[in-house]
Order: sequence, then structure tokens, then C-alpha cells
Amino acid sequence: MLAAALCASAEPYKIILPTSPDDEGAMVRLVNYDSGATIDSVLAGPQSAVFTGSIDEPVLARIMMEGRRNPVFILESGTISFSQASPGAFGTMLNDQLKEFGDKAGELGQQFNAAGSAEERQAIYARYQALGDSLLNANSDNALGYYAFLNNDLSSMSIDELNALLERYPQFAAMNKVKNIAETAVRRQATQPGGKFIDFEITNDRVTKRLSDYVGNGKYVLVDFWASWCGPCMRQLPVLKDIYNKWHDSGLEVLGVAVWDQPEDTRRAITEHELPWDCIINAGNIPTDLYGISGIPCIILFGPDGTIISRDKQGDELKADVDAAMASARQ
Repeated sequence: MLAAALCASAEPYKIILPTSPDDEGAMVRLVNYDSGATIDSVLAGPQSAVFTGSIDEPVLARIMMEGRRNPVFILESGTISFSQASPGAFGTMLNDQLKEFGDKAGELGQQFNAAGSAEERQAIYARYQALGDSLLNANSDNALGYYAFLNNDLSSMSIDELNALLERYPQFAAMNKVKNIAETAVRRQATQPGGKFIDFEITNDRVTKRLSDYVGNGKYVLVDFWASWCGPCMRQLPVLKDIYNKWHDSGLEVLGVAVWDQPEDTRRAITEHELPWDCIINAGNIPTDLYGISGIPCIILFGPDGTIISRDKQGDELKADVDAAMASARQ
């Protein structure tokens, strides 16, 4: 009787994802966006991949096919469709609202990029925030509200800012992504300037390297957490080279730590960009978890005893911090 009651409460769904003849036979996975768990999998046909099933309540989901990620949508009852002409799911109540939000946000993004002044950009960004707040407040009890909550750029918040937001929306505190973001914020706060370095070790090609091989041994060390595929990381390499050329003879060391990258791609980038400093390769998410790094490049300046002097600076700000530290070392 209990099983029958549970089945009766579940609502059916059907998802239709357009595919091409080249996709035929590829594995297509329906994934819970919050937990990362696979809900279902099918093989792609020459024109579409179709999922059918039932769900007790709407959840955020994503469809993945051979590493390609489709936009986040809401798995809910009804027929959910995608179009190759425009992003986003449509055909059900919450997905239609999500698509409308995405369309409006896209329009604001275009206006922001075309804005001629900082004041105009600030006003457009305020409209974007108001749009997200409206979506969240109107849907705080469902999956669309959770999407709007995550859209608050939580990864850039301090733990105090995140806790303040969760006081307003405690229903999201137990969600997997929110818990992970909170843990990252705690680690990021613990590794701000004034904190001590946290050691880690990485073994690649049977060679083990530790951060403590470089940091905490009497020298200033500038550590660049980067990846070969990361455009902003590549744009900081000339900055790091300038710093290296200016201060290396005075005792500054630079160390690269390749995260979220394939070793062969890292080595290729090192050769292509002629990086003169050592690099810890294939670090994965070990250091990013320890240091609460949610985006790269993350560049940290460590003092001679391993104390963090500067973090998350780039360009001229990074140069200024290094200049100040090295100048003080000369006194």
C-alpha cells in the first residue's frame, strides 16, 4: 500500500533533447544538478534523445552527452523540450519562467556590454540583481527559487555574507552545492593574508612534490594556481614574468600549481609560454579545496615563514603587493 501511495504521488515527465546523426549511439545522462547523481541515461538517436520517468517534486537538472553540458533546467512533470536555435528548456511552468528570466538577463547583459559609462553599467547591473531577487522571492519554495539563490554569485561571498543570506533563505542551507560553497568560504577565509600556508603533496609520474618544498623556507614565494585552458590565467603570465624578472635575483621564487588540468596540456602550455619557474603538475582539486579556491587564477604571495601576504590580486595590484614585500625585505 505504501509503495502504491508513493507511486501515486509521483508525476510523469518526458524530456526531448534534439540530437544530430553524428550523436547517434552516444550516451546521454540526466544528472541531478545539486548532487551530481545520475538520474537516468539513454542512448542518443539520430534526431533526439528522450527521457521518460516520474518525479516527486521538481529538482534542478542537467543533461550531459560525451562531456558536453546542456544548460541547467528544472526536472518537473510535463513534456520538457529543448531547441537547437536558443538555449534553455521550455514547455513546462517553471522552465518557461526560467527561460523568460534567461532571455531578460541576456538582454541586460548586452546592454551592459554596450554601456558607455560606469554609472550606466552600475544601473544595468542593479536591474539584473532586482530581476534575480524578484525570481527568488516569488519561488523561494521550489527549484526555480533554488536556481535564483545560486545565481547570487555565492562563490565570491565571505562566510559571513553567505550566512546572512541563508538566514533569509534557510530552506537552501542543506543543499549540496550550498554546503560545498560554505565549506569553500570557510577555507578561503582561513587562508587570507595573515594566515599560515597549508601544505599539500602531489605525486605525478612517480615524483612527489610538496608545497613545503618551496614555501616556508626563508624566501618570498609567489604561487600561481592555474590551468592551461584558463584564459584569465594565460593573461596573467606576462604579469608573473615581469615580477619574476624584476625580483628573482633578489630572492623571490615563483611556483606554478596546475589545477583542474590534464598533465599533457599543462606541459604543453609551460613549453609554449616558456615559463622559467617550477610547476607542480596534476594537482587536481587538492589545493583548491584546501585554500577555498573557486576560480582561477588564484595567486598567493607567501612570506619567508609561510605567512600569506597577498591573495587574489592580479595585474598592477599584484605587482604593487610584491614590490612592497620585496622592498621591505631589503630594509
